[in-house]
Amino acid sequence: MLAAASLQAQEVERTAPVDSLLLGKNIFTVMGPGVKVVQSDEVRQAMTQYVGKNATKPISGYRIRVFYDNTPQARTRSEAIENALMEQYPEHKVYRSFESPNYKVLIGNFRSKDEALRIFNALKKTYPTAYIIKDNIEYPL
Repeated sequence: MLAAASLQAQEVERTAPVDSLLLGKNIFTVMGPGVKVVQSDEVRQAMTQYVGKNATKPISGYRIRVFYDNTPQARTRSEAIENALMEQYPEHKVYRSFESPNYKVLIGNFRSKDEALRIFNALKKTYPTAYIIKDNIEYPL
């Protein structure tokens, strides 16, 4: 009986870490030269349809809250920060919202906290009050 309990304890599901450098990229565009994939058009179409159908579903991830304020200048400051972030990080989506009485500016659709940390460390110098939050993010395409 003790041996059976020990075997059950060893059956732990392990998952491979996600390579965040590949997130949101088509695998066929990141494979090196000399790699040939033989795949029917039906498989490629099925995958495209799957991604399209799931694009509106929220998934759990992370964003960086760069700005959160309710002062009289908050609207103007949030617009300026939104524009600066869009210019500095065009590859990341920027979200500006108003939830009475606060204006918020967030950046990114990060699947992992490590991925968010790369941008967060750069932002922290300019925006010392920025922090990473867990949020529903857009489906990576």
